[in-house]
Amino acid sequence: MVVINYVMSLGASVMMPIIFTIFGIILGLGVAKSLRAGISVGIGFVGLSVITKLLADNLGPAVSKMVELYGLNLKTLDIGWPAAAAVAYGTEVGAIVIPLGLLVNIIMLFTRTTNTVNIDLWNYWHFAFIGSIVSIATDSFLWGLFAVVVTVAITLIGADRSQKKMESFYGKDLEGISIPQAFCVGFIPFAIITDWIIEKIPGLNKVDLDAKKMQDKFGIFGEPLFLGVIVGILLGLIAQYSIAQMLTLGITMAAVMVLIPKITGQFIEGLNPISQRSQELIGSKLKGGRKLNIGMTPALVIGHPVTLVCSLLLVPIILFLSVIIPGNKFLPLASLSGLIYIFPLVLPYTKGNVLRSLITGILTLVTGVLFATSLSTIFTKAVRLVDGSLIPKGTESVASIDFAASPFSWITYQLTANIGVVGAIILGVLTIAFALFNRKKITTDLTNS
Repeated sequence: MVVINYVMSLGASVMMPIIFTIFGIILGLGVAKSLRAGISVGIGFVGLSVITKLLADNLGPAVSKMVELYGLNLKTLDIGWPAAAAVAYGTEVGAIVIPLGLLVNIIMLFTRTTNTVNIDLWNYWHFAFIGSIVSIATDSFLWGLFAVVVTVAITLIGADRSQKKMESFYGKDLEGISIPQAFCVGFIPFAIITDWIIEKIPGLNKVDLDAKKMQDKFGIFGEPLFLGVIVGILLGLIAQYSIAQMLTLGITMAAVMVLIPKITGQFIEGLNPISQRSQELIGSKLKGGRKLNIGMTPALVIGHPVTLVCSLLLVPIILFLSVIIPGNKFLPLASLSGLIYIFPLVLPYTKGNVLRSLITGILTLVTGVLFATSLSTIFTKAVRLVDGSLIPKGTESVASIDFAASPFSWITYQLTANIGVVGAIILGVLTIAFALFNRKKITTDLTNS
């Protein structure tokens, strides 16, 4: 645990460049190219961290002002994903999640139940989180491991099934890349269901507005930087900011809209050599023409204009919905700057349609705050056990959107920790069924190619 915790404490901006450099050397990319790729990835993480902080620092006061003005006070405090990650890696389950996750991945590759090689080690904390709260709730290390294995397996399957749509939507730069991040994968069903329902609604199914069409229809006012200004001013207006404060927030949101896509380009620059070399090496070793996908961070695609617009629009929407949703006690605050991670695997299914993506985002958060409320008791207990200082004084209950608002977390926790053996059997059978279904798809695709 000391070694694992030390490596994770370095943060993604240091940990991931080291991993990618080593991975590149192992793949035979050469020291110089591997080092360049690793450093480029590190720069991407640093840039993303800076812009995310800029977003949080400017969005936070506006959100706090809205909470104060409109009395949006709920009992469960949002302490953000860092607390969830601390819980995830601060337990015995968290200490072995990386080798366990890699082992599950290798077994699934050999059994052809996945085509994804998941090297996005930083986001293994999602697997560790669900395993940790299950192990704490059941007082069982083995139940925690079971939860990890299930979450890893379903995430890899989701990454496989969404890969072609993702590649088609985001473009050739992401050829052979999948996104095996549990938080993102968990929202694919919402996108599929939302898209299907809207297709059945006359009139609504004719609304076809994506990033390019927004720009074509509205001209300069449809460009990301102007949309950022407009949304920023709108948020400032709701927060009853002065004109100067509204304009400042508008320009800052415009900067976020413009800079995040540039940073994602930095990620792609670093990851492309690794991805291409992986495909070459894997392709030469595998028989029968089987092609594997390299599992990468969703940071590669969070710069899409529709993702950014929908994420900013969701802020005031979910703040007010949280107050009126029956049974909800969780008010999203610290996690709001991370709403962009809802959309990486939603957009390929909604084809970047702004309305459909936004509705999907609303549905995910409406259920998400209820999931977070439901898990707040075990979340709070876990934080107190791992690091009680993460809970502000006077706060009785805490949670976060990532990963407590995920359907993965809620379903896995309910079936294992609350229902017990019967629930675990149901979860295990479903996971095996999904794996066999995925294997059939992989075999079919291989035969057709």
